[in-house]
Amino acid sequence: MPSARKPYPSDVSDEEWSLVVPYLTLMTETAPQREHSLRELFNALRYGIAWRAMPNDLLPWAAVYQQAQR
Repeated sequence: MPSARKPYPSDVSDEEWSLVVPYLTLMTETAPQREHSLRELFNALRYGIAWRAMPNDLLPWAAVYQQAQR
């Protein structure tokens, strides 16, 4: 699912994503309990800023933090 936001320089490329995603998924990306795209969570994590200071066009900081803890 493509993102509607403007990309950041820290966003993962398609090539990087294909290498990383197998190590991140414990359930499929289309699992009904997944509220946010795993790729968007990863992009937000790579943004590299304090959790509560994430820009509003990224995912909610709490969702990114929760995924990082997993």
